[in-house]
Amino acid sequence: MSITRRSARRSVRILGVASASAAVVLGLSSSALACNIRDFKAEAKCDGNKGVIVVTDTDISGTPATITVFLQNKGGVEKQIGEQEVKGSAEGTPVTFPENWKPNASYRVHVKAANIVDEDIENGLTAPATACKTDSPTPPASSTPKPSPSKSAPAESATPTPSASESSSAPATAPSNAPSPAAGSSNLAETGASSNTGLIAGIAGALVVVGGGAVYFGMRRRGARGNS
Repeated sequence: MSITRRSARRSVRILGVASASAAVVLGLSSSALACNIRDFKAEAKCDGNKGVIVVTDTDISGTPATITVFLQNKGGVEKQIGEQEVKGSAEGTPVTFPENWKPNASYRVHVKAANIVDEDIENGLTAPATACKTDSPTPPASSTPKPSPSKSAPAESATPTPSASESSSAPATAPSNAPSPAAGSSNLAETGASSNTGLIAGIAGALVVVGGGAVYFGMRRRGARGNS
């Protein structure tokens, strides 16, 4: 079967379209694989009780890049927080910058990768409105009210309190086991212990002698009368 000129022209045209399509696809693929600013993402996070800024590189081409973070202060003054190098990957390669950021603080993140990227991450970075927790939180004030001095406390006694020396010098009264004298027996005690005891005893003795003599003489007299 012979090939006509018309068929040859059609084949050449098809090959040309296919080649052009392949070139476009390869061009788009190479553009998609190239490092791009959209491959970088910045976040302000908390690492325990400390603040950090994490920049993640998802560049699948693995082009080495330099990340620089700046704190934007009022009046347009910037302070460089740190600078690190990173090599991206499909799953993402993070780099961490220690920074105890304040709530709502603003940062500028610059990326430079060879001659491909040399610009800031779009819209920059704004820290969260809530700061990281501190190591030792301040304990809340106690809700229990402190007792106020009582106004109804009795006044101090006017009687002076004896000092320790006075109380220790006073002799202690020893408890007595002797029974206390009965009421009305004080006169008897006084009579027995009076200084006139000897005189009374002498008088009593004399009375006994007189009485005995009287009895003796009486008995003799009675006997004499009986004999007569």
